[in-house]
Amino acid sequence: MPDPSALSPATLAGHYDGAAQAGGESLMVRLAAAFRAAGHDPEHLGLDEIAGIDQLHLGGRRASRHLAALGRLVPGERVLDVGCGTGGASRLLAQEFGCEALGVDITAAFIEVAEWLSRATGLAESSRFLCADAARTPLAEATFDAVWCQHALMNMPDVAAVLAEWRRLLKPGGRVLLHEVVSGDNPEPIALPVPWASDPAASHLCSRAAFEARLAAAGFVSESLEDVTATALAWRQKHSRREAAEELPAAPALPGPALIFGERFAAMGRNLRDNLAADKVRILAGCWRLA
Repeated sequence: MPDPSALSPATLAGHYDGAAQAGGESLMVRLAAAFRAAGHDPEHLGLDEIAGIDQLHLGGRRASRHLAALGRLVPGERVLDVGCGTGGASRLLAQEFGCEALGVDITAAFIEVAEWLSRATGLAESSRFLCADAARTPLAEATFDAVWCQHALMNMPDVAAVLAEWRRLLKPGGRVLLHEVVSGDNPEPIALPVPWASDPAASHLCSRAAFEARLAAAGFVSESLEDVTATALAWRQKHSRREAAEELPAAPALPGPALIFGERFAAMGRNLRDNLAADKVRILAGCWRLA
Protein backbone atom coordinates (compact mmCIF):
# COMPACT_ATOMS: atom_id res chain seq x y z
CA MET A 1 0.00 0.00 0.00
CA PRO A 2 1.23 3.57 -0.69
CA ASP A 3 2.46 5.49 2.32
CA PRO A 4 0.03 8.42 2.80
CA SER A 5 2.68 10.33 4.75
CA ALA A 6 4.76 10.58 1.57
CA LEU A 7 2.26 13.12 0.22
CA SER A 8 1.39 14.86 3.48
CA PRO A 9 1.42 18.67 3.45
CA ALA A 10 4.16 18.70 6.09
CA THR A 11 6.39 16.34 4.09
CA LEU A 12 6.07 18.32 0.87
CA ALA A 13 6.33 21.67 2.64
CA GLY A 14 9.62 20.49 4.12
CA HIS A 15 10.91 19.82 0.62
CA TYR A 16 9.46 22.79 -1.28
CA ASP A 17 9.55 25.44 1.45
CA GLY A 18 12.28 24.25 3.78
CA ALA A 19 13.38 27.74 4.83
CA ALA A 20 9.98 28.63 6.29
CA GLN A 21 9.68 25.21 7.91
CA ALA A 22 13.00 25.86 9.65
CA GLY A 23 11.62 29.05 11.17
CA GLY A 24 12.56 31.52 8.45
CA GLU A 25 10.37 33.95 6.53
CA SER A 26 7.61 32.61 4.32
CA LEU A 27 8.27 31.90 0.66
CA MET A 28 6.11 34.83 -0.45
CA VAL A 29 7.92 37.26 1.84
CA ARG A 30 11.31 36.11 0.56
CA LEU A 31 10.27 36.37 -3.08
CA ALA A 32 8.68 39.81 -2.64
CA ALA A 33 11.86 41.07 -0.96
CA ALA A 34 13.94 39.73 -3.86
CA PHE A 35 11.79 41.59 -6.39
CA ARG A 36 12.20 44.82 -4.42
CA ALA A 37 15.97 44.30 -4.23
CA ALA A 38 16.03 43.89 -8.01
CA GLY A 39 14.15 47.18 -8.44
CA HIS A 40 10.66 45.82 -9.16
CA ASP A 41 7.35 46.47 -7.44
CA PRO A 42 6.14 43.05 -6.19
CA GLU A 43 2.51 44.16 -6.55
CA HIS A 44 2.87 45.07 -10.23
CA LEU A 45 4.79 42.48 -12.24
CA GLY A 46 4.95 41.23 -15.81
CA LEU A 47 5.09 37.59 -16.89
CA ASP A 48 8.66 38.02 -18.13
CA GLU A 49 9.71 39.39 -14.74
CA ILE A 50 8.37 36.35 -12.88
CA ALA A 51 9.58 33.77 -15.43
CA GLY A 52 12.31 32.46 -13.10
CA ILE A 53 9.78 31.31 -10.48
CA ASP A 54 6.74 30.89 -12.70
CA GLN A 55 6.98 27.31 -13.98
CA LEU A 56 9.13 24.91 -11.96
CA HIS A 57 9.40 22.12 -14.51
CA LEU A 58 11.73 21.14 -17.33
CA GLY A 59 11.29 23.28 -20.42
CA GLY A 60 9.54 26.19 -18.71
CA ARG A 61 6.94 28.10 -20.69
CA ARG A 62 7.95 26.53 -24.01
CA ALA A 63 7.12 23.06 -22.68
CA SER A 64 3.75 24.32 -21.43
CA ARG A 65 2.91 25.86 -24.81
CA HIS A 66 3.79 22.57 -26.51
CA LEU A 67 1.52 20.63 -24.15
CA ALA A 68 -1.34 23.07 -24.71
CA ALA A 69 -0.95 22.56 -28.46
CA LEU A 70 -1.05 18.77 -28.02
CA GLY A 71 -4.30 19.17 -26.10
CA ARG A 72 -5.81 21.57 -28.63
CA LEU A 73 -7.06 23.91 -25.91
CA VAL A 74 -9.49 26.59 -27.03
CA PRO A 75 -10.70 29.83 -25.42
CA GLY A 76 -13.35 29.45 -22.76
CA GLU A 77 -12.42 25.94 -21.67
CA ARG A 78 -12.14 25.20 -17.94
CA VAL A 79 -8.81 23.63 -17.04
CA LEU A 80 -7.78 22.08 -13.72
CA ASP A 81 -4.03 22.57 -13.22
CA VAL A 82 -3.02 19.78 -10.81
CA GLY A 83 0.18 20.29 -8.82
CA CYS A 84 0.18 23.89 -10.01
CA GLY A 85 3.12 25.04 -7.88
CA THR A 86 3.48 28.81 -8.16
CA GLY A 87 0.76 28.93 -10.82
CA GLY A 88 2.72 29.66 -13.97
CA ALA A 89 0.91 27.22 -16.23
CA SER A 90 -2.48 28.47 -15.02
CA ARG A 91 -1.51 32.04 -15.89
CA LEU A 92 -0.14 31.01 -19.30
CA LEU A 93 -3.34 29.12 -20.12
CA ALA A 94 -5.41 32.12 -19.07
CA GLN A 95 -3.42 34.77 -20.92
CA GLU A 96 -2.32 32.97 -24.09
CA PHE A 97 -5.10 30.41 -24.62
CA GLY A 98 -8.10 32.17 -23.11
CA CYS A 99 -8.85 29.35 -20.68
CA GLU A 100 -10.36 29.61 -17.23
CA ALA A 101 -7.77 27.91 -15.03
CA LEU A 102 -8.02 26.57 -11.50
CA GLY A 103 -4.71 25.53 -9.98
CA VAL A 104 -4.61 22.93 -7.19
CA ASP A 105 -1.60 22.16 -5.00
CA ILE A 106 -1.17 20.51 -1.60
CA THR A 107 1.65 22.90 -0.62
CA ALA A 108 0.07 25.95 1.02
CA ALA A 109 3.13 28.16 0.41
CA PHE A 110 2.84 27.60 -3.35
CA ILE A 111 -0.85 28.51 -3.36
CA GLU A 112 -0.13 31.71 -1.45
CA VAL A 113 2.55 32.65 -3.99
CA ALA A 114 0.37 31.65 -6.96
CA GLU A 115 -2.48 33.90 -5.80
CA TRP A 116 -0.10 36.81 -5.23
CA LEU A 117 1.58 36.46 -8.65
CA SER A 118 -1.78 36.28 -10.44
CA ARG A 119 -2.90 39.48 -8.67
CA ALA A 120 0.40 41.19 -9.48
CA THR A 121 0.17 40.26 -13.17
CA GLY A 122 -3.51 41.18 -13.53
CA LEU A 123 -4.66 37.58 -14.06
CA ALA A 124 -6.47 36.95 -10.77
CA GLU A 125 -9.89 36.66 -12.43
CA SER A 126 -8.89 33.98 -14.94
CA SER A 127 -6.40 31.99 -12.84
CA ARG A 128 -7.62 30.95 -9.41
CA PHE A 129 -6.06 28.58 -6.89
CA LEU A 130 -7.01 26.03 -4.25
CA CYS A 131 -4.94 24.25 -1.60
CA ALA A 132 -6.08 20.61 -1.71
CA ASP A 133 -4.98 17.00 -2.12
CA ALA A 134 -5.23 16.04 -5.80
CA ALA A 135 -6.85 12.72 -4.87
CA ARG A 136 -9.60 14.36 -2.77
CA THR A 137 -10.71 17.79 -3.95
CA PRO A 138 -13.87 19.64 -2.80
CA LEU A 139 -14.81 20.36 -6.42
CA ALA A 140 -18.05 19.44 -8.19
CA GLU A 141 -18.06 16.53 -10.62
CA ALA A 142 -18.03 16.98 -14.40
CA THR A 143 -16.97 20.63 -14.28
CA PHE A 144 -13.70 20.70 -16.27
CA ASP A 145 -12.93 20.34 -19.96
CA ALA A 146 -9.33 19.32 -19.29
CA VAL A 147 -7.00 18.27 -16.49
CA TRP A 148 -3.46 19.61 -16.80
CA CYS A 149 -0.52 18.16 -14.86
CA GLN A 150 3.21 18.85 -15.25
CA HIS A 151 5.88 17.10 -13.20
CA ALA A 152 3.54 16.32 -10.30
CA LEU A 153 2.42 12.69 -10.47
CA MET A 154 5.87 11.53 -9.34
CA ASN A 155 5.08 13.17 -5.97
CA MET A 156 1.81 11.25 -5.63
CA PRO A 157 1.91 7.81 -3.97
CA ASP A 158 -1.66 6.79 -4.93
CA VAL A 159 -1.89 7.57 -8.63
CA ALA A 160 -4.98 5.38 -9.05
CA ALA A 161 -6.91 7.57 -6.60
CA VAL A 162 -5.74 10.71 -8.40
CA LEU A 163 -6.83 9.37 -11.79
CA ALA A 164 -10.22 8.37 -10.35
CA GLU A 165 -10.64 11.92 -9.10
CA TRP A 166 -9.81 13.25 -12.55
CA ARG A 167 -12.51 11.01 -14.05
CA ARG A 168 -14.99 12.46 -11.56
CA LEU A 169 -14.06 16.06 -12.32
CA LEU A 170 -13.93 15.86 -16.11
CA LYS A 171 -16.89 16.49 -18.38
CA PRO A 172 -17.78 13.65 -20.81
CA GLY A 173 -15.04 13.47 -23.43
CA GLY A 174 -12.70 15.62 -21.33
CA ARG A 175 -8.93 15.44 -21.78
CA VAL A 176 -5.92 14.84 -19.58
CA LEU A 177 -2.75 16.71 -20.58
CA LEU A 178 0.42 15.35 -18.98
CA HIS A 179 4.08 16.44 -19.04
CA GLU A 180 5.62 13.88 -16.71
CA VAL A 181 8.81 12.28 -15.45
CA VAL A 182 9.04 8.48 -15.70
CA SER A 183 11.83 6.03 -15.05
CA GLY A 184 14.26 5.20 -17.86
CA ASP A 185 15.83 1.89 -18.85
CA ASN A 186 18.86 2.37 -16.59
CA PRO A 187 17.95 0.45 -13.38
CA GLU A 188 20.50 2.25 -11.20
CA PRO A 189 19.03 4.46 -8.44
CA ILE A 190 18.50 8.06 -9.48
CA ALA A 191 20.90 10.65 -8.09
CA LEU A 192 19.25 12.72 -5.35
CA PRO A 193 18.20 15.36 -4.52
CA VAL A 194 16.15 16.30 -7.57
CA PRO A 195 13.56 19.10 -7.83
CA TRP A 196 10.68 16.84 -6.79
CA ALA A 197 12.34 14.78 -4.05
CA SER A 198 15.16 14.79 -1.53
CA ASP A 199 14.89 11.10 -0.69
CA PRO A 200 13.51 7.97 -2.42
CA ALA A 201 10.36 7.84 -0.24
CA ALA A 202 8.99 11.01 -1.90
CA SER A 203 9.69 9.96 -5.50
CA HIS A 204 7.07 7.75 -7.15
CA LEU A 205 8.46 7.17 -10.62
CA CYS A 206 7.14 4.38 -12.82
CA SER A 207 8.13 3.11 -16.26
CA ARG A 208 6.55 4.40 -19.46
CA ALA A 209 4.70 1.10 -19.87
CA ALA A 210 3.29 1.28 -16.34
CA PHE A 211 2.42 4.94 -16.83
CA GLU A 212 0.41 4.16 -19.97
CA ALA A 213 -1.22 1.13 -18.34
CA ARG A 214 -2.41 3.18 -15.36
CA LEU A 215 -4.09 5.73 -17.61
CA ALA A 216 -5.73 3.01 -19.71
CA ALA A 217 -6.99 1.21 -16.59
CA ALA A 218 -8.52 4.47 -15.39
CA GLY A 219 -10.48 4.81 -18.63
CA PHE A 220 -8.34 7.31 -20.55
CA VAL A 221 -7.62 6.74 -24.25
CA SER A 222 -4.32 8.00 -25.64
CA GLU A 223 -4.57 10.60 -28.41
CA SER A 224 -0.89 11.57 -28.55
CA LEU A 225 2.26 10.70 -26.61
CA GLU A 226 5.77 11.99 -27.18
CA ASP A 227 9.11 11.22 -25.54
CA VAL A 228 10.60 14.71 -25.11
CA THR A 229 13.66 13.64 -23.12
CA ALA A 230 16.20 14.98 -25.62
CA THR A 231 14.61 18.43 -25.60
CA ALA A 232 14.36 18.40 -21.81
CA LEU A 233 18.00 17.38 -21.42
CA ALA A 234 19.19 20.16 -23.74
CA TRP A 235 17.13 22.67 -21.73
CA ARG A 236 18.51 21.38 -18.42
CA GLN A 237 22.11 21.46 -19.71
CA LYS A 238 21.68 25.07 -20.82
CA HIS A 239 20.27 26.09 -17.44
CA SER A 240 22.94 24.19 -15.51
CA ARG A 241 25.59 26.25 -17.31
CA ARG A 242 23.68 29.44 -16.53
CA GLU A 243 23.28 28.50 -12.86
CA ALA A 244 26.99 27.78 -12.54
CA ALA A 245 27.73 31.27 -13.88
CA GLU A 246 25.28 32.79 -11.38
CA GLU A 247 27.34 31.42 -8.51
CA LEU A 248 29.70 34.33 -9.10
CA PRO A 249 29.00 37.57 -7.18
CA ALA A 250 26.55 39.76 -9.07
CA ALA A 251 24.08 42.60 -8.62
CA PRO A 252 20.61 41.66 -7.27
CA ALA A 253 18.80 39.69 -9.94
CA LEU A 254 15.18 38.72 -10.42
CA PRO A 255 14.28 35.75 -8.22
CA GLY A 256 14.75 32.25 -9.60
CA PRO A 257 14.19 28.68 -8.42
CA ALA A 258 17.23 28.80 -6.12
CA LEU A 259 15.26 31.18 -3.89
CA ILE A 260 12.54 28.52 -3.58
CA PHE A 261 14.70 25.41 -3.20
CA GLY A 262 17.64 27.03 -1.41
CA GLU A 263 21.27 25.98 -1.58
CA ARG A 264 20.25 22.48 -2.75
CA PHE A 265 18.99 23.77 -6.07
CA ALA A 266 22.34 23.67 -7.88
CA ALA A 267 22.77 20.02 -6.88
CA MET A 268 19.16 19.27 -7.87
CA GLY A 269 19.72 20.70 -11.32
CA ARG A 270 22.97 18.80 -11.85
CA ASN A 271 21.44 15.55 -10.64
CA LEU A 272 18.42 15.94 -12.89
CA ARG A 273 20.70 16.63 -15.85
CA ASP A 274 22.80 13.57 -15.08
CA ASN A 275 19.76 11.34 -14.50
CA LEU A 276 18.38 12.36 -17.90
CA ALA A 277 21.72 11.83 -19.63
CA ALA A 278 22.15 8.38 -18.04
CA ASP A 279 18.59 7.27 -19.00
CA LYS A 280 17.59 6.92 -15.36
CA VAL A 281 14.59 9.15 -16.06
CA ARG A 282 12.68 10.20 -19.16
CA ILE A 283 10.16 12.95 -19.92
CA LEU A 284 6.84 12.30 -21.65
CA ALA A 285 4.20 14.70 -22.97
CA GLY A 286 0.79 13.64 -24.15
CA CYS A 287 -2.97 13.95 -24.33
CA TRP A 288 -5.58 11.39 -23.24
CA ARG A 289 -9.35 11.55 -23.61
CA LEU A 290 -11.96 10.24 -21.21
CA ALA A 291 -13.55 7.20 -22.82
